[in-house]
Amino acid sequence: MEHPKRPGPSVPSVPSEEHRKRPVVVCGPSGVGKGTLIGRLLNDHPDQFGFSVSHTTRAPRPGEQHGVHYYFVEPAEMEAMIARGEFVEYARVHSHVYGTSHAGVRAVSDAGKTCVLDIDVQGATLVKKTSLDALFIFIAPPSMSELEKRLRGRSTETDEQISLRLGAAQKEMASLELSGFYDAVIINDDLEAQNT
Repeated sequence: MEHPKRPGPSVPSVPSEEHRKRPVVVCGPSGVGKGTLIGRLLNDHPDQFGFSVSHTTRAPRPGEQHGVHYYFVEPAEMEAMIARGEFVEYARVHSHVYGTSHAGVRAVSDAGKTCVLDIDVQGATLVKKTSLDALFIFIAPPSMSELEKRLRGRSTETDEQISLRLGAAQKEMASLELSGFYDAVIINDDLEAQNT
């Protein structure tokens, strides 16, 4: 006499390649408000979007937590990870190194969510060359003077660091001239006004 088969233990389903959601790459100059916009997206839609936490060699800013905002690592560890090919992209910015790991992107995708990546234009150019098939969004300031005001308002950088960031911002803004590079451009003028 045959016994009815019992169902086996439930295994979390991993989306197949064709059902994975396209990652979203968010670019824009430092101080433009990418973190605020991404934070709001993740808070408002936690079941749909997940953040790929990047690695960086820079020190945490006040309020930043390891593993939440970034993985803060020593330069030697970062260079070893680069040598092992653990990053989708990495970039040397403002004398520090930033990188997006394959494991970080895969973890969000395996959870069935759209992976959001906050990376600079240099890194986005590298992602364009991968098989990720990402969407690219640029967050722009209303003006360079407003961007400088926001950077100074953070009170986290020296005048020299602010000058470096403004120089880098000019280069990032120039990427808007690249035809077809971005799928959308958002001017972050007044977050609250746009939300009403």
